Amino acid sequence: MATATLSIDLDALAANWRALDRLSGPEVQTAAVVKADGYGLGAGKVARALAWAGARRFFVAVAEEGAAVRQALGPGPQINVLSGHMAGDTEMLHDLDLTPMLNSLEQITRHLEALPGHPFGVQLDTGMNRLGVEPVEWQAVAPILIEAGPVMLMSHLACADEPDHPMNLSQLEAFHEMTDGSGLPRSFAATGGILLGPKYHFDLTRAGIGMYGGRPFEMAQRVVTLSLPVIQTREVLPGEVVGYSATWEPDAPSLIATVAAGYADGLLRSLSNNAVLWDGDTPCPLVGRVSMDLITVDVTHLREVPKTLDILGPHQTVDDLADAAGTIGYEILTSLGNRYTRRYQESRG
Repeated sequence: MATATLSIDLDALAANWRALDRLSGPEVQTAAVVKADGYGLGAGKVARALAWAGARRFFVAVAEEGAAVRQALGPGPQINVLSGHMAGDTEMLHDLDLTPMLNSLEQITRHLEALPGHPFGVQLDTGMNRLGVEPVEWQAVAPILIEAGPVMLMSHLACADEPDHPMNLSQLEAFHEMTDGSGLPRSFAATGGILLGPKYHFDLTRAGIGMYGGRPFEMAQRVVTLSLPVIQTREVLPGEVVGYSATWEPDAPSLIATVAAGYADGLLRSLSNNAVLWDGDTPCPLVGRVSMDLITVDVTHLREVPKTLDILGPHQTVDDLADAAGTIGYEILTSLGNRYTRRYQESRG
């Protein structure tokens, strides 16, 4: 089967990081979040491009991701592990110089006993109730732990993409209450928090989805293009149907293109009869069900059948596609499949 091409513009990625760095302010350091294999785009390539752009601190979800980023970057840049110091991580954290963000009293105990003197940070729960040391626990351990010298105290906003949501100020107040007077570097804002303004920035911001071209960073340059090859076309007449479960039939004779990609490649099934592909500037509706390896597209109105159709490109962002699927751009990006031929565009390369 012909393979689809996922084009990744590393220059645009770097430009987006630089833009978020400028928004963070001259006194604030901007880290880069490269978890989930660089949001599905290849953590090694992404991290190297961002390091070239000036990023010196990186965030991953788990130690194994940190290992891949360390291999790509070599010694020097700080790689922070958001899941903290989990059981079985000790050797990897030590050998690869990874910095865990400790999330619980259990992790704090494990880290201080297993790796005394090894760098660490602390993640605090300011109301999201996901990861982090809770306020009562922090009050008990802070005097001892601060003496051990965490590299940072951090927390995470639950509703930063909704600027007027009351949780933003509530969490900000909680973060101040837990960290003011500590004398330690602090990090509170990811992409959405950067856009909320300086009072959320503290010492370190964490650029994430905005680097990859996603909301809420509306000024972002486009990073990904996904071009899907047309395998076959056929004329479908009224009374005939297209695809599994016979969910679409034409009102008039139609030319239907069968295109090489499906839900195994990250094109969610909820896009069935509900998405658009593009031939240049011309939209072409996806018709019928998304299947594992194939989709079908109405190209009746085109002058000639193209070799490829774009499902991500100048006219359709990851967020546009996410809207059609009833999800968010994060899921679209991180679901992009391994069967795509990946083409990296970079001026310095």
